[in-house]
Amino acid sequence: MQDLANADCIIIQGSNMAECHPVGYQWVTEARLKGAKVIHIDPRFTRTSATADKHVPIRAGSDVVFLGALINHILANDLYFKEYVVAYTNAATIVGNEFKDTEDLDGLFSGYDEELGNYDPSSWAYATEGEGPDASPGTIGGPAAGHEHGHSKSERSAGDEHGSGGPALEHARVKRDETLQDPHTVFQILKRHYARYTPEMVADVCGVSVDDFHYVARALTENSGRDRTSAFCYAVGWTQHTLGAQFIRTAAIIQLLLGNMGRPGGGIMALRGHASIQGSTDIPTLYNILPGYLAMPMVGNHDTWDDYVAAIANKAQKGFWANADAYAVSLLKAWWGDAATKENNWAYDYLPRLSGAHGTYQTTMAMKDGEVEGYFLLGQNPAVGSAHGRMQRLALAELKWLVVRDLNMIESATFWKDAPEIATGELETEKIGTEVFFLPPASHVEKAGSFTQTQRLLQWRHKAVNPPGDCQSELGFFFELGKRIRERLADSDDPRDRPLLDLTWDYPLNEDGEISGEAVLQEINGRHLSGERAGELADMYTDLKADGSTSSGCWIYSGVYAKGVNRAANRKPGREQSPVAQEWGWAWPDNRRILYNRASADPEGKPWSERKKYVWWDEENQTWTGLDTPDFVKTTAPSYRPEPGTGGPAGLAGDDPFVMMADGKGWLFAPKGMLDGPLPTHYEPQESPVQNPLYRQQSNPARRVFPRKDNLWSPSGTAPGSEVYPFVFTTYRLTEHHTAGGMSRWLPYLAELQPEFFCEVSPELAEERGLVNGGWATIVSARSAIEARVLVTERMTPLVISGRTLHQVGLPYHWGVGKEALVSGDSANDLLGVALDPNVQIQESKAGSCDIQPGRRPEGEALLRLVHEYQSRAGVTVETSNQLKTTEDGT
Repeated sequence: MQDLANADCIIIQGSNMAECHPVGYQWVTEARLKGAKVIHIDPRFTRTSATADKHVPIRAGSDVVFLGALINHILANDLYFKEYVVAYTNAATIVGNEFKDTEDLDGLFSGYDEELGNYDPSSWAYATEGEGPDASPGTIGGPAAGHEHGHSKSERSAGDEHGSGGPALEHARVKRDETLQDPHTVFQILKRHYARYTPEMVADVCGVSVDDFHYVARALTENSGRDRTSAFCYAVGWTQHTLGAQFIRTAAIIQLLLGNMGRPGGGIMALRGHASIQGSTDIPTLYNILPGYLAMPMVGNHDTWDDYVAAIANKAQKGFWANADAYAVSLLKAWWGDAATKENNWAYDYLPRLSGAHGTYQTTMAMKDGEVEGYFLLGQNPAVGSAHGRMQRLALAELKWLVVRDLNMIESATFWKDAPEIATGELETEKIGTEVFFLPPASHVEKAGSFTQTQRLLQWRHKAVNPPGDCQSELGFFFELGKRIRERLADSDDPRDRPLLDLTWDYPLNEDGEISGEAVLQEINGRHLSGERAGELADMYTDLKADGSTSSGCWIYSGVYAKGVNRAANRKPGREQSPVAQEWGWAWPDNRRILYNRASADPEGKPWSERKKYVWWDEENQTWTGLDTPDFVKTTAPSYRPEPGTGGPAGLAGDDPFVMMADGKGWLFAPKGMLDGPLPTHYEPQESPVQNPLYRQQSNPARRVFPRKDNLWSPSGTAPGSEVYPFVFTTYRLTEHHTAGGMSRWLPYLAELQPEFFCEVSPELAEERGLVNGGWATIVSARSAIEARVLVTERMTPLVISGRTLHQVGLPYHWGVGKEALVSGDSANDLLGVALDPNVQIQESKAGSCDIQPGRRPEGEALLRLVHEYQSRAGVTVETSNQLKTTEDGT
């Protein structure tokens, strides 16, 4: 994060960083004080905008057009960093003749399966040379010499499984043209794909003026190259879309073209929303991956250990991901210890298998349909904080039991008596059978342990005070829960109980009589189980073996407790160390602060410039050195070229900086891994009052939709009825409140600062709809209607889209209806439906269609009648906007 201070230009898009990440924003401020340009691109003018050099208002959900036009500008004007691009990216790689672009297929890439609604990526493969297996395009992109269909990958969110490793790519003899002239090179495909993304299109689609676009393009390109670097910062304003993963991919393409990846002051900073959101994906709390981004096995695909190992990695592929078998075996040894043996394939059969997508929204719908009996909520308040709040609350009412661990009696714990659906008659308290168990947890100052923040940095939190009463930490709660379950099953001879009974569950207690967090972190770090170093903690992930001689609860964290020192607790002040600050906390992997930092030097290993030197080759000592831990095998000389067919780290040439990617290159074109196309392309959100100007295909054809009567959508584009919901709404958070409000709406001083739910509208929209500042407004979507106080403000800018004025409504999402908080109000998330990005199954909650009228919403059954009346006028059915492929008539 502090590396942002080294940037010469910072573009913040999809984030209100100054308000949502104020501590991290200090480094942006420092960069600006040193002369950096700071640009904020956002639908709203915020505190970030106020402290930036330039605010550029944009239509929510149109970011790929803006970013794609930057790519076109860079390529058309030869502003890319040619030496970096040719050497370090796949720009020169030739794609097979079977590939067809969206420009050829009116919004679809080759391989689209209309029946399954997803892609077979085989035709996206690289062209290869020679005879034998490597000559077949089908071998490119997968360790098992194949391409898994996007539909099954989406069912297990496999686009997210690659993590540190990147999608696998066998060490094939791919064709390259380093002149970049062959029409099938990635470079030429990229030029053709983005040729229509012009400043004029940006104006028509994004509402960004041509002058503003050129301002951003100049600032970015003039501050990139040998001697200057630029950075992007984003948050959920980019991720929470049905095209969210591709938003980020587009920025990555820009940064690779400009030579900003792996260099100080460059890269892309993902701003996570909580102290350990990064940790929750690393370890993880997600259903589809195992710790360290190892794939979760799936029924039918990975029924045996050999199937699984073949699917996650191949010894022929380049880079450290080739050793994924060692990471997986070490994980299983950490979990099941002596019960995990070579004879039983390291207890692989103890792992559950995915039978499909089991994300939070699929689970919610299964709850509502009576397929889930019990649910744990920890630090979550879905009745307020998740998309489609009404569905969330109705689903909770179908459970037999619900366990809520929270600091306050949140709306998800009290829905049975005060949910909005009680007022409408959809729920009756006496008929709700859900038994709610409320168990108070320890707060962050009442427990010790590690957390992983937004820059992959593990930090140790020391306990300040003991928790009151019966409050427990998560560590203590789950240890006790596991102990009681194991006691209940102790005499069981049922094979299904063995995974629980064989778990290593013998953590020591600390001086307070609580489970030792240090012991857990040591288990995560990993240790040697046999051999000369038996009992010693692992130094880093290269220590891990596939023969059962090591354990590690998360291979990317190996090294955090090396030599018995809790490096997450490092706290050397910045004035006492280098600006890289390697002795403050510990960053995975191997305490590396900038990933792919080999790219900070040229192919010969020399810094691109003295001003931007970071890691370089020391010829005299024959080693990589510099300010950071080199992201490379330290003794691999820049001139090193592996023998053909060499896999693993030794397969990386001395000028392959992207060491976790299977070919050592940064991917401008993704031959595998993205489930909705190898190149980002613009699609409209799931519902949008704007017609896609590029293709007949309106929305992402691979998005995940759920046609249900309780999940309706408005018509989009120019479809009949779209005029009923003519405005765009977007949600955001405030400085004074935290997410669903469980930690802020119960506090008097924060509740006083932001006491009521409100909507932001422009003066022009207020005049058009008769909205009065401080008065009330009713906002209606195809799913619900809510009321909010009106804030008329010039922070919301009317945009001219394709010749017509389009208004956007801003909605903070912190309020909920309940009787326990000091302040309550309708929930913005009630307006949202459930449609998901196919890669990571995240919801689209940053762009939707609505109407807004003056006055308070109706109450009781009259509220339901209002919503239904809108649905009827718009002709909404279960199928509206849920057709994945747009047909000839635009539906």
